[in-house]
Amino acid sequence: MYPKSIIAIASLCSISFFYSCTAPRQVSAANPASALPQVQQEFRAAWIATVANINWPSKPGLSTDVQKKEAIDLLDFLQSHHFNAAILQVRPQADALYKSDIEPWSYYLTGTQGKAPDPYYDPLEFWVKEAHDRGIELHVWLNPYRAHHKDGKEISDQSIVKKHPELVMFLKEGYWWMDPAQKAVQDITNDVVVDLVKRYDIDGIHMDDYFYPYPSYNGTADFPDSTSWNAYQKDGGKLSRADWRRDAVNQLVERLYKNIKAEKPWVKFGLSPFGIWRPGYPESIEGFDQHNQLYADARLWLNKGWIDYFAPQLYWPVNRYAQSFPVLLGWWAGENKMNRHLWPGISVNRDTIDRNIDETINQIMIDRGMQPQSKGVIHWSISSVVRNTRLADTLIKSVYRKQALVPPSPWLDNKAPPAPIVTAGVQQDTWRISWTHPDEKDVFSWVVYSLYGNRWTYRILDHNQRWIALDPTIGSGSSKQQLTKIIVTAVDRMGNESEKKEKELK
Repeated sequence: MYPKSIIAIASLCSISFFYSCTAPRQVSAANPASALPQVQQEFRAAWIATVANINWPSKPGLSTDVQKKEAIDLLDFLQSHHFNAAILQVRPQADALYKSDIEPWSYYLTGTQGKAPDPYYDPLEFWVKEAHDRGIELHVWLNPYRAHHKDGKEISDQSIVKKHPELVMFLKEGYWWMDPAQKAVQDITNDVVVDLVKRYDIDGIHMDDYFYPYPSYNGTADFPDSTSWNAYQKDGGKLSRADWRRDAVNQLVERLYKNIKAEKPWVKFGLSPFGIWRPGYPESIEGFDQHNQLYADARLWLNKGWIDYFAPQLYWPVNRYAQSFPVLLGWWAGENKMNRHLWPGISVNRDTIDRNIDETINQIMIDRGMQPQSKGVIHWSISSVVRNTRLADTLIKSVYRKQALVPPSPWLDNKAPPAPIVTAGVQQDTWRISWTHPDEKDVFSWVVYSLYGNRWTYRILDHNQRWIALDPTIGSGSSKQQLTKIIVTAVDRMGNESEKKEKELK
């Protein structure tokens, strides 16, 4: 059954690009007038990397106004292209792109580690507000163990490298790395995460594939943790060195999940590990062994449900036999024992040739076909879409043509908010639809459905909006259609949508 489904989806994808680009814009499924409309649900996110100034800010030391403008340009792009989540890196190297009493201001922000923006502002506070005002979730992305990046310039006196040299190791390629097995290291990362969750109105905490470092970072030599390993053995430890390392990472992942939920249950915890768990899983897969080289037992975290969304980095094309996108996605889906969100990371070559654009569209369509219960992908990175105007244009004309809500997380909250109170009246030859809500703090966005003829359309609006103007008719001549019904729903930050109550327009 599984191989046949893959074949069917691949066949569908071969025509998806043409069909989706020619479909009529802004029209929902052809529901009969008697059926209630449905809004599309799909996680559409992009990573925004700050390390080495990959995505934002474009270089260190920019003025506050320029930093804000660059951030707004990126968020405006996401909004106009119907994305609904941004994953912003705020801790690239045991530092902070926000006000922290635990770690120093980031070099990548101001050009000097420990130096605050001038004129002062809190970048994360700014990003959260601007994202939410556009109906976009803001997830903060942290590196749990990287102490200093090789491109991070000079190491300041405020760096963990100098403040706690007993916790870090120098790697041959120029990186400094914290020792994951030391409890003090786990405590620091835990404190950073809890601090972020407490003080900021974020929607998620996110970590990527950097646990123990890639072997190349140390010239393929083993990670230099002999001091802590010997201490573990001296205390009577029985695990092998590899299992001991994996256990240290497992402890941190489980601890973070529990502590995030204890502070704010609605904040999602997402992990984006390397896309292959181990070679041979499934049997056709070859490649890097994260389980035995990064000491990341990513399958265990998914099996246990220590995450709310799981985003394996499936950065390979559909037809690469040894690392096939749908084959790997299907394997991870089979390991999703707790029915968490499985939103793969995707990355296609940056050039604008048709093959690469078609590959991106096909991977999104394959994900939809294989995981209809919780669709979504994360794009690496935002620049690969922003700078590829042909890809961006194709996305908004095809698979992202309609807006979408982030899928709900029922294990966190499955209680729908109350329905809004809606009024409608004609003003200057247009319908003005207004609404209020008994608990506006619980509302993240609104959905306005409108029935023209026998077809429903919808628009998703951010939480600040309280009215919308709608044309009384669309089309002309024999194709002219009249607006006869509207529905307004409230959506909370967990993606739960309120009851739909139709309102006749006469």
